Amino acid sequence: MSTKTANQEHCASGVIAAASWRIRSATVLPDYRLSVTCNDGTTGLVDLSQLIFSENPGIFDALKDEQYFNQVRIEMGALTWSNGADLNPAWLHDEIEKNGTWCIPV
Repeated sequence: MSTKTANQEHCASGVIAAASWRIRSATVLPDYRLSVTCNDGTTGLVDLSQLIFSENPGIFDALKDEQYFNQVRIEMGALTWSNGADLNPAWLHDEIEKNGTWCIPV
């Protein structure tokens, strides 16, 4: 099992990532899951397995490759991948705050 942590490293000059829903860090976990921490300290799990292996994953199909999935990064407070796939950080924050986990409905 390998884990990787992404932190907000690249931020546009003069932009302050202050909104509570911005992702501060993410750690890759097994089974297409991420452990995330938001700016306000909210922490939880993001489970992308159902979306990635759904009948029509769209842009998230590339994430089936675990090495590619592990290349998650944080841009402007959102979880992103180099193919343009990203996750809505406000929705993610709200669901984690309510449930402790976010599993994208398919």
